[in-house]
Amino acid sequence: MLAARLCSVGVRNLVSGPKLSSTTLVSALRHNSSDARSGVGRFARRRATLKEQAMAPSQGTAISMGEGAVAGAAVLGLGALAYYGAGMSGEMGAVEKSVMWPQYVKQRIQDTYLYFGGSLAATAGTAVAAFRSPTMMNLVSRGGLMAMGVSIAAMIGSSMIARSIPYQPGFGSKQLAWLAHCAVIGCVVAPICLLGGPILTRAAWYTAGMVGGLSTVAVCAPSDKFLYMGGPLAMGLGIVFCASIGSAFLPPTTAMGAGLYSVAMYGGLILFGAFLLYDTQKIIHKAERHPVGYGAPPFDPVNASMSIYMDTINIFIRIAQILATGGGRRK
Repeated sequence: MLAARLCSVGVRNLVSGPKLSSTTLVSALRHNSSDARSGVGRFARRRATLKEQAMAPSQGTAISMGEGAVAGAAVLGLGALAYYGAGMSGEMGAVEKSVMWPQYVKQRIQDTYLYFGGSLAATAGTAVAAFRSPTMMNLVSRGGLMAMGVSIAAMIGSSMIARSIPYQPGFGSKQLAWLAHCAVIGCVVAPICLLGGPILTRAAWYTAGMVGGLSTVAVCAPSDKFLYMGGPLAMGLGIVFCASIGSAFLPPTTAMGAGLYSVAMYGGLILFGAFLLYDTQKIIHKAERHPVGYGAPPFDPVNASMSIYMDTINIFIRIAQILATGGGRRK
């Protein structure tokens, strides 16, 4: 319609206007036709498809928003640490209650964190051993849907087996299944060793600082302050999981790929930090309320430690990848 209107204006001028030379007529027609082409071109550019918009080059907005969200979460965490650490909440936290804990509650929490430290050591040792084996690296570095599905199934399956075995003190089938699960996780994360020692060392220190700070917030806060977050955290986990799957197939240089990357990396970092608050208070809650006495099943520190162990692994992986990409922007 726009082109027809422009052409009709030119023809009407030719018919009703004064006598013009042939050169003038040709110039007028050429001018009107170029205006029509430019108008149609502008109209076509405004009608870009959804696919073209999603695959357009990234402008860096999604990464900047992710960095801002992490910075805001860090400020909120420091504020919570100062607030609860100074005892300004007016309620008793786990630190104050610990002086009244029976010895068996203290022993349960101590055993849980001993298994947590052992899990990290076993995973690190397995990852280094797999990285030094070309055959193992060839297996765990394969891409595609099938390799991803096998990795996820191995991690979930080994975790379910380890959790399902009843706990008995000492070294038995429960502990063997726990070590097997840690070995599976170590093999899956072994390719991260390709980032190099300096980056992984920095990531480990940053992870230790983040885990230590959030654990301090959890034990200083009232005992049930973060236990209500289970439902929202589960929904957030689903969103981050879907974003992680999508970012594996879309390059972060596109608009949609950058958005998925930002949700998976920065959103995941915030999410698993919140999970750490929740799981730390859940450990304390279970240790305080688990039945004791004749006929009561023993407290399971292996199952209790696996939640904060997976939180720490996810935090470490995301920090290492963010450091490797220069905060989402390759140098």
